[in-house]
Amino acid sequence: MQVARETVVTIEYTLTDDDGDVIDSSAGHDPLAYLHGAGSIVAGLEAALEGKSAGDAVTVAVAPGEGYGDHDSELVHVAGRDQFPGVPKIEVGMQFRTGSEQDSMVVTVVALEGDQVTLDANHPLAGVTLNFDVKIVAVRQATANELAHGHPHGKDGTDHHH
Repeated sequence: MQVARETVVTIEYTLTDDDGDVIDSSAGHDPLAYLHGAGSIVAGLEAALEGKSAGDAVTVAVAPGEGYGDHDSELVHVAGRDQFPGVPKIEVGMQFRTGSEQDSMVVTVVALEGDQVTLDANHPLAGVTLNFDVKIVAVRQATANELAHGHPHGKDGTDHHH
Protein backbone atom coordinates (compact mmCIF):
# COMPACT_ATOMS: atom_id res chain seq x y z
CA MET A 1 0.00 0.00 0.00
CA GLN A 2 1.24 3.47 -0.83
CA VAL A 3 1.26 6.53 1.41
CA ALA A 4 -1.83 8.54 0.50
CA ARG A 5 -4.56 10.61 2.11
CA GLU A 6 -6.46 8.63 4.77
CA THR A 7 -3.65 6.14 5.43
CA VAL A 8 -1.87 5.66 8.74
CA VAL A 9 1.87 5.84 8.15
CA THR A 10 4.47 4.65 10.64
CA ILE A 11 7.97 6.08 10.27
CA GLU A 12 11.36 6.02 11.89
CA TYR A 13 13.08 9.38 11.48
CA THR A 14 15.95 11.64 12.36
CA LEU A 15 15.61 15.40 11.98
CA THR A 16 18.73 17.56 11.73
CA ASP A 17 19.47 21.21 11.03
CA ASP A 18 21.86 22.42 8.33
CA ASP A 19 24.82 21.99 10.72
CA GLY A 20 23.97 18.30 11.14
CA ASP A 21 22.84 18.75 14.74
CA VAL A 22 20.02 16.34 15.68
CA ILE A 23 16.84 18.23 16.52
CA ASP A 24 14.62 15.18 17.03
CA SER A 25 14.71 11.46 16.37
CA SER A 26 12.64 8.34 16.89
CA ALA A 27 15.83 6.36 17.63
CA GLY A 28 15.44 4.60 20.95
CA HIS A 29 11.67 5.20 20.89
CA ASP A 30 8.68 3.71 19.13
CA PRO A 31 8.30 4.81 15.50
CA LEU A 32 5.96 7.73 14.84
CA ALA A 33 2.50 6.90 13.49
CA TYR A 34 0.47 9.68 11.87
CA LEU A 35 -2.66 10.10 9.74
CA HIS A 36 -1.53 11.22 6.28
CA GLY A 37 -3.39 14.29 5.06
CA ALA A 38 -4.48 15.43 8.53
CA GLY A 39 -1.75 18.05 8.92
CA SER A 40 -0.03 16.10 11.71
CA ILE A 41 3.45 16.55 10.27
CA VAL A 42 5.04 19.46 8.41
CA ALA A 43 3.74 19.90 4.86
CA GLY A 44 7.12 19.43 3.17
CA LEU A 45 7.71 16.04 4.78
CA GLU A 46 4.15 14.92 4.11
CA ALA A 47 4.55 15.80 0.41
CA ALA A 48 7.87 13.91 0.21
CA LEU A 49 6.28 10.76 1.66
CA GLU A 50 3.26 10.80 -0.68
CA GLY A 51 3.23 7.70 -2.93
CA LYS A 52 5.97 5.87 -1.01
CA SER A 53 5.59 2.39 0.48
CA ALA A 54 6.71 0.44 3.56
CA GLY A 55 10.45 -0.17 3.40
CA ASP A 56 11.18 3.00 1.41
CA ALA A 57 13.80 5.42 2.72
CA VAL A 58 13.39 9.13 2.10
CA THR A 59 15.85 11.95 2.65
CA VAL A 60 14.41 15.42 2.25
CA ALA A 61 15.35 19.00 3.07
CA VAL A 62 12.20 20.93 3.99
CA ALA A 63 12.47 24.70 3.49
CA PRO A 64 11.00 26.92 6.24
CA GLY A 65 7.95 27.74 4.11
CA GLU A 66 7.00 24.05 4.04
CA GLY A 67 8.09 23.50 7.65
CA TYR A 68 7.45 25.85 10.55
CA GLY A 69 7.45 29.01 8.47
CA ASP A 70 9.87 31.87 8.10
CA HIS A 71 10.96 33.75 11.21
CA ASP A 72 8.65 36.76 11.62
CA SER A 73 10.31 39.68 13.41
CA GLU A 74 6.84 41.10 14.16
CA LEU A 75 6.38 38.22 16.63
CA VAL A 76 9.35 39.36 18.74
CA HIS A 77 8.43 41.75 21.56
CA VAL A 78 10.13 43.31 24.56
CA ALA A 79 8.33 43.30 27.92
CA GLY A 80 9.25 44.49 31.38
CA ARG A 81 10.10 41.98 34.12
CA ASP A 82 7.21 43.45 36.09
CA GLN A 83 4.83 41.79 33.60
CA PHE A 84 5.77 38.39 35.09
CA PRO A 85 4.34 38.50 38.62
CA GLY A 86 4.93 35.31 40.57
CA VAL A 87 7.94 34.31 38.45
CA PRO A 88 10.95 34.83 40.73
CA LYS A 89 13.63 34.10 38.15
CA ILE A 90 13.23 34.53 34.40
CA GLU A 91 15.75 32.71 32.21
CA VAL A 92 16.43 32.50 28.48
CA GLY A 93 14.58 29.48 27.09
CA MET A 94 11.60 29.71 29.46
CA GLN A 95 8.22 29.53 27.77
CA PHE A 96 4.96 31.19 28.74
CA ARG A 97 1.41 30.90 27.39
CA THR A 98 -0.16 34.27 26.67
CA GLY A 99 -3.58 35.43 25.54
CA SER A 100 -7.00 34.03 26.27
CA GLU A 101 -8.03 30.39 26.55
CA GLN A 102 -9.55 30.57 23.06
CA ASP A 103 -6.72 32.53 21.45
CA SER A 104 -3.41 31.75 23.12
CA MET A 105 0.17 31.43 21.96
CA VAL A 106 3.42 30.26 23.45
CA VAL A 107 6.25 32.76 23.73
CA THR A 108 9.88 31.94 24.46
CA VAL A 109 12.27 34.15 26.39
CA VAL A 110 15.14 34.73 23.94
CA ALA A 111 17.08 37.52 25.69
CA LEU A 112 17.34 39.35 29.00
CA GLU A 113 18.82 42.80 29.44
CA GLY A 114 18.31 44.68 32.68
CA ASP A 115 14.56 44.83 33.30
CA GLN A 116 13.77 44.03 29.67
CA VAL A 117 12.64 40.55 28.60
CA THR A 118 12.65 39.76 24.87
CA LEU A 119 9.91 37.31 23.90
CA ASP A 120 9.57 35.43 20.62
CA ALA A 121 6.21 33.95 19.55
CA ASN A 122 7.69 32.22 16.50
CA HIS A 123 7.92 28.43 16.57
CA PRO A 124 11.45 27.54 17.76
CA LEU A 125 12.13 25.97 14.34
CA ALA A 126 10.78 28.92 12.30
CA GLY A 127 13.31 29.90 9.66
CA VAL A 128 15.16 26.57 9.94
CA THR A 129 15.62 24.15 7.05
CA LEU A 130 14.52 20.74 8.35
CA ASN A 131 16.58 17.79 7.11
CA PHE A 132 14.71 14.53 7.50
CA ASP A 133 16.05 10.98 7.10
CA VAL A 134 12.98 8.75 7.15
CA LYS A 135 12.30 5.04 6.82
CA ILE A 136 8.69 4.06 6.22
CA VAL A 137 7.93 1.15 8.54
CA ALA A 138 4.26 0.53 7.69
CA VAL A 139 1.33 1.93 5.75
CA ARG A 140 -2.29 0.88 6.33
CA GLN A 141 -5.75 2.18 5.60
CA ALA A 142 -7.09 4.40 8.39
CA THR A 143 -10.22 3.22 10.19
CA ALA A 144 -13.42 5.28 10.11
CA ASN A 145 -12.86 6.11 13.79
CA GLU A 146 -9.33 7.38 13.10
CA LEU A 147 -10.59 9.52 10.22
CA ALA A 148 -13.30 10.99 12.46
CA HIS A 149 -10.79 11.80 15.21
CA GLY A 150 -7.99 12.93 12.89
CA HIS A 151 -5.25 10.72 14.36
CA PRO A 152 -4.17 7.05 14.55
CA HIS A 153 -5.44 4.68 17.23
CA GLY A 154 -2.68 2.15 17.70
CA LYS A 155 -1.14 -0.46 15.47
CA ASP A 156 -4.43 -1.75 14.05
CA GLY A 157 -6.61 1.32 14.55
CA THR A 158 -8.59 0.02 17.52
CA ASP A 159 -6.73 1.46 20.54
CA HIS A 160 -7.89 4.88 21.62
CA HIS A 161 -5.76 6.68 24.19
CA HIS A 162 -5.64 10.44 24.63
